[in-house]
Amino acid sequence: MTRVLVVDDEPQIVRALRINLAARDYDVVTAHDGGSALRAAAETKPDVVVLDLGLPDIDGTEVIEGLRGWTSVPIIVLSARVDSPDKVRALDAGADDYVTKPFGMDELLARLRAAVRRAIVSAPGDEEAVIETESFTVDLSAKKVLRDNEEVHLTPTEWGVLEVLVRNRGKLVAQKQLLQDVWGPAYADETHYLRVYLAQLRRKLERAPARPRHLLTEPGMGYRFEL
Repeated sequence: MTRVLVVDDEPQIVRALRINLAARDYDVVTAHDGGSALRAAAETKPDVVVLDLGLPDIDGTEVIEGLRGWTSVPIIVLSARVDSPDKVRALDAGADDYVTKPFGMDELLARLRAAVRRAIVSAPGDEEAVIETESFTVDLSAKKVLRDNEEVHLTPTEWGVLEVLVRNRGKLVAQKQLLQDVWGPAYADETHYLRVYLAQLRRKLERAPARPRHLLTEPGMGYRFEL
């Protein structure tokens, strides 16, 4: 049974999530503030965490940082904060996904299922070296990309961007994180670099670059690689 830790100080939301998750055979653990959330995570070892940022004792971003100090459990932020800086801070801290309130229960449940699946696939020691999409294949160990059985020439920077996205497949990679990982801390604000290189990658890899299926943009937030 998949265990979900729900962290929110709004009783009606906690109740709605508990009912919907329990009806789908999830084991639900709840916490109403950051301190109890960290204790519950350590004691119950959840498979996924659904976390509000606006907690009464400490900010949800601090909870994410606390969790990331010892666990790679998927974290889905569920928050009324819609401003891009709040989203970026949460993602930079280690959140895997971000859903804004009000939310659709079906969408949240779908994102939760996807997060659990990705966690199983990318568990330590079980990382896939070869990632196949319908359009191209990425070999992380050989650092090669094939399309129609032919190797695609990528510049070192293009490969760097693609590798970060593929290794975080299914997850939203914040603009700042991607810039720091590929170019370094001094380039954290050079977001125009990302637009240029993602456009180049799409032209080389996507079947329809203007309507990408695998290299996706989350406006104002970052980028996501989907199979």
